[in-house]
Amino acid sequence: MMNAALHSVRVQFPGVSYEVRIGEGLLGAAGQEIRSVCGGGSAAIVVSDSNVAPLYAAALCASLEGAGVRVIREIVPAGEASKSLDMVARVCNAMIAGGLDRTSFLVALGGGVVGDLAGFAAAIFQRGIPYAQIPTTLLAQVDSSVGGKTGVNAPGGKNLLGAFHHPAIVIADTSTLATLPQRGFCEGMAEVLKHGVIRDAGLIVEAGALAHSDRAALIARNVAIKAAIVADDPEERLGLRALLNFGHTVGHAIEQAAGYGRFLHGEAISMGMAVALRISQSLAGLPAAEVQRTLDALRAQQLPVQIPADLTPKILLPALFRDKKFQSGRIRFVLSSSLGTAFVSETVTEHDIREAIVGATSEP
Repeated sequence: MMNAALHSVRVQFPGVSYEVRIGEGLLGAAGQEIRSVCGGGSAAIVVSDSNVAPLYAAALCASLEGAGVRVIREIVPAGEASKSLDMVARVCNAMIAGGLDRTSFLVALGGGVVGDLAGFAAAIFQRGIPYAQIPTTLLAQVDSSVGGKTGVNAPGGKNLLGAFHHPAIVIADTSTLATLPQRGFCEGMAEVLKHGVIRDAGLIVEAGALAHSDRAALIARNVAIKAAIVADDPEERLGLRALLNFGHTVGHAIEQAAGYGRFLHGEAISMGMAVALRISQSLAGLPAAEVQRTLDALRAQQLPVQIPADLTPKILLPALFRDKKFQSGRIRFVLSSSLGTAFVSETVTEHDIREAIVGATSEP
């Protein structure tokens, strides 16, 4: 599996340690390493979706079988609708029917939906089995595959049902990005730019160039940011990990209120960031020039910063207040006072959010 352009980032904190491997051409030789870090089991399930499986499942399964693993597959429909308890049951029932047990393991092959769904299934099957993340989208490679959050959506909101269950390994094969539609690649850049706002201001100006010149380095840089934040607050109990939610409070409300599928996750987060930037400017003193620089960077990645007029505060606020980021009725909103730094505020009011949504709706 060694590769001249291989990057490696370790996620480590008490009780948890795993490697994120990033490079080109890693997928077809991953079987033996996955088996080793997943406890050496001789049976596994590969969970993928209808877009990714035809492209990459055969190579992955062949590599696992070459390592002596009996493999079954479960292919779910592509799209956010698969993040449901029904699909979790489907994956678990496939494992039962396939004779998997506590010595078996799971491999999630796909984007964030597959990783969240499959990781949750691994967390609850026979009270937890090991799993590997093989993210195939930029968004999953820089964000959702790392950190141990797994889960599905509920009718009342996004990611309300889930568990912390860390992968045994993450293998980000940058070759898979070659088949990612341009819109999907741009979606991932929203999370990259979010990391720029909260931790690494250089990404705001450098991300676009790195995306064309050295994607593995760009991914490794973002994984290192997330790994450091997760290590400081692995189960989001201290408020530090909440920094990763910059733009997500309103972004998740946009996803839900618009109906899953109208916007990609990163597109909704981009609009949510536009709102968070406005509130940061008015309440935290984020300079107007830095707000504009970030909005320009989002636009440069073909990401929306204007909320459609039909998604009014009257529609968005009820979805927003059902979000799990609210505790004891208080709004926990991530703000930035200067690019590269962020903090969690409990002083943001409903009025502040309403005004910022209106402002972002009229953004030219």
